Amino acid sequence: MYLAAIVLLMLVLPAGCVIGQIAWSGAVDVMLLVGKWFVFWMVGVRLFMAGVRQVVQPQFTAESIFAIKDRAAFAIVREVGFANLSTGTLGLASLAVPAWLVPAAIVGGLYYGLAAVGHAFRRGRNFSEQVALISDAFAFVLLAVFAVSRGF
Repeated sequence: MYLAAIVLLMLVLPAGCVIGQIAWSGAVDVMLLVGKWFVFWMVGVRLFMAGVRQVVQPQFTAESIFAIKDRAAFAIVREVGFANLSTGTLGLASLAVPAWLVPAAIVGGLYYGLAAVGHAFRRGRNFSEQVALISDAFAFVLLAVFAVSRGF
């Protein structure tokens, strides 16, 4: 289920929106559409949903991603959830406020890039953490390319 959600939110849905908007609008700035829809889905929807889950059910992240069974870790996971809710809100709002698109890409991209580095240095990653590492690295690269394309 986790892998399917990641593939949908980080590839299928944003790519589908880009393709759909190109088909609907005709010739457009493809990179702008990539930024618009990947920021919305990867930064907005994915991080907001992760934040909700981390706040409401911190044991999922602690146990499934990091293999930590200690309930004391749940408070830290909730704090990460608050950050994800905040960043996700920025990503969601970028659809309504286009001026926030590049800042959302930068903030989301930095988060994903730093998270990927954190995952990369952990020994004995389980399948879920490996998925997180790959998807976080993908998000970082895509969001960085978009931010650079906009003159950042």
